[in-house]
Amino acid sequence: MAWECFDVKREGGIAHVVLNRPATMNAMNLAFWRELPQVVRQLESEGGTRVAVLSSTGKHFTAGMDLSVFSGSEVAGTATAIDREKFRLKLVELQQTFLALANARFPVIAAVHGGCIGGGVDMVSACCLRYATRDAFFSIQEIHLAMMADVGTLNRMPKAMPEAIVRELAYTGERLPAERAERLGWVNGTFATQAELLEAATAVARKIADKNPVAIAATKEMISYTRDHSVAESYAYLNARQPGLFDIDAVRAAAVASRKGESPKYDDLPSAKG
Repeated sequence: MAWECFDVKREGGIAHVVLNRPATMNAMNLAFWRELPQVVRQLESEGGTRVAVLSSTGKHFTAGMDLSVFSGSEVAGTATAIDREKFRLKLVELQQTFLALANARFPVIAAVHGGCIGGGVDMVSACCLRYATRDAFFSIQEIHLAMMADVGTLNRMPKAMPEAIVRELAYTGERLPAERAERLGWVNGTFATQAELLEAATAVARKIADKNPVAIAATKEMISYTRDHSVAESYAYLNARQPGLFDIDAVRAAAVASRKGESPKYDDLPSAKG
């Protein structure tokens, strides 16, 4: 399928999803918000995607929300109860775009170069792993526009790095350089160039793609559940989930392959249509 805002390519079990509007610094226009969940649904419906790498083109990863999304739109008003309900519904719609990344059965790796601004931080917050060039930075830009971030940053970022740091960034809008972000655990690794970044992110993706995709999907789900629940609740969830996916034949095959120094072969995830 041809996309307005993305290039999507498959390399075995790895999907490369590339923001491709460099002339606009990959600002998130109406088409972006519509297309991203469609991209994820297409990859899930095919069943062959085991991991996705999300990268970008041009000088910056993304300049964030394109304000044309709200220009001339009725949903920007909040004068009446009806206006406020329209606004709320639009907000939920935007949040669902990045929820598609967080809820995808496969892990998503963000490869960030240059500026990751505003909505870009919301987006990479929904990814499993984040790698960056050393000159990259993250900015919770919304506070400069007299509003709070509302599409995922304030919901996910405080669970991935110290709360006091998130407060500082969200209150001031100051840039978080990639190397500091790595020290804080927000970024998994930093690299000198974008080429090195993409090579490293793809190498990690290959390691993930070699594993049992059913186990990877369950592991992603389990970690997300544990993040949002107590230890006792997460044990109860795990104990209900594990018997449904444990495959002794797959475990034995993996053990045999390991002894032989080989990589075991696994079936793809089943298609998830609808």
